[in-house]
Amino acid sequence: MKKSAFDVDHQNSSIESRIVASLERVSQAFRVLLWNESKEYSLSPIQVQVLIFLLHHSDQKRKVSYLADEFNMTKATISDTIKTLEQKQLIKKVYEAHDNRSYTIHLSKKGKEIADRTSQFAKQIQAPIDKLHSADKENLLLSLLDIIHHLNKSGVITIQRMCFTCHFYKANKDGHKHFCGLLNTKLADTELRIDCAEHKLK
Repeated sequence: MKKSAFDVDHQNSSIESRIVASLERVSQAFRVLLWNESKEYSLSPIQVQVLIFLLHHSDQKRKVSYLADEFNMTKATISDTIKTLEQKQLIKKVYEAHDNRSYTIHLSKKGKEIADRTSQFAKQIQAPIDKLHSADKENLLLSLLDIIHHLNKSGVITIQRMCFTCHFYKANKDGHKHFCGLLNTKLADTELRIDCAEHKLK
């Protein structure tokens, strides 16, 4: 049986396990920072995440079904979140003209202000990344993209709007490692996107 990455004795002799444990520590930091931010506004972490998502994404993605897939939650859970945000007057529903059961979700003025402020919750995590050498940043990005891509293919996480899962992405096109068919141009490692507005699923 393969040993756990959290077995300290094994961890100390395995760099792979130490990397996994390090990622888990970073995920803890995200949870703590998000929780602290949500408490300040009497919101839950998922409510804050939804507000931030609505702030930065298009109308097509501002629907309950899309949000459920985005956050790996049931539609019922997301519907409850939207209901609470509406009661707090942080969002408003805009119903489709042809279907009064279907609606897109928009931030209210107050909701946008809170989303603007809370979207900075990860600045303490970005601070040490800003100080890395450019080559180290590039290697870190590529490694994380590979991990996320694997988790997506394995079904652990669902929606990913990254280059590697995009219809327009071509690897090793005319000798170039990364190529975008939509822009018809090669991409540097540093230009690979993790959340692209033009993403089209393969």
